[in-house]
Amino acid sequence: LINEGGSCITKARFEAKYTSSLLRAAGGECRRLYGDTFPGDRNERLSIVIREPLGVVGAISPFNAPLILLVKMIAFPIAGGNTVVAKPSEMTPMVALELARIFHQAGFPPGVFNVVNGIGRDAGEALVNDSRVAGITFTGSTAVGKKIAAAASGRMARVHMELGGKNPVLVLKDADIDEAVKILAAGAFTHAGQICMASSRIIAEKEVARPLAEALAKRAKEMQLGDLHDEKTAYGPLINDASVAKVRSHCEAAVRDGAELLAGGELHHGRVWRPTVLFAPPLSCETWTDETFGPVTSVVAVDGLDEAIAVANDSDFGLSAGILSNDMKRAVVAARRIRCGSVHIGAHSFQSDSMAPIGGFGLSSLGRSGGKYSVEHFTELKWISFNPGM
Repeated sequence: LINEGGSCITKARFEAKYTSSLLRAAGGECRRLYGDTFPGDRNERLSIVIREPLGVVGAISPFNAPLILLVKMIAFPIAGGNTVVAKPSEMTPMVALELARIFHQAGFPPGVFNVVNGIGRDAGEALVNDSRVAGITFTGSTAVGKKIAAAASGRMARVHMELGGKNPVLVLKDADIDEAVKILAAGAFTHAGQICMASSRIIAEKEVARPLAEALAKRAKEMQLGDLHDEKTAYGPLINDASVAKVRSHCEAAVRDGAELLAGGELHHGRVWRPTVLFAPPLSCETWTDETFGPVTSVVAVDGLDEAIAVANDSDFGLSAGILSNDMKRAVVAARRIRCGSVHIGAHSFQSDSMAPIGGFGLSSLGRSGGKYSVEHFTELKWISFNPGM
């Protein structure tokens, strides 16, 4: 995780710990593949509904959390009785091979979990187009997800997609700024912002917007970057040079379009980008509308809750959101009106749970993953009827 994916030690430890939670949750779902009965049109007929596995599920996993996302993508389909062929990101292939080795040592039956390494246009495309693969689960960019969904739909394969996000956090005027800054820094900069749920759009009521942005910038400048084995290191490098170029382009475009650069905006060393805080970018600029996938967040000021919600919803994405406020009435109103797959009050947008239905609206996903939601997605319903006396 550290050497291959650039995780800092705290993030690597989190992945290892959370993996055990995912496996325990999936193990529990094996015993909860409930069926159903229903009162039919004909009194003499008894009807039951059962769940059966799809068969083979192809899992195409990303680089940014190469252990926990891979485990989440395979454990629940396996819990539903499927076998899995995994194609991990070509940027982090060894994590998947090590996981396969551990599963083999643990006694997994041969053929239940399989790994095929290769680049997407070769190994991934072959997996998506193989008629023996009944379902596809993919986590990655929206652009690639669209191509996979189009190819899989041609043969009516079951598809699950967890894609991009441009996630808002609303900071209401009653929020404690010091506490909000701690929360926002974690949401925006964990793993260098290379997280689909990263808090990249901070929407603050005008009474607190400027002091919040300045306090967040101060915290960003104080973050330690360096040795990935040092527990004080905030995060590591961007995954490749193309990612660096995209982050640089977004930052330069925002400043050129009128945003105020309060912190960061440049490399620290190697491919490690300084935590970047932008203030008041135009809402039409790509830094505000498109997924940067880097340690960059923007703060904009709004006039009241209605405008905050409108700005949050003005996006093609709808993955996750946060609301920072001590006024639960206003926070709940906002949570109900924000169009996202999950909304977290008193927290940033980067939240997960092994049992939660993770996914979103718009370009952010197809389907939901986690707990029973994953198992149900990768099983088929079958109606069996009995006619006594026949």
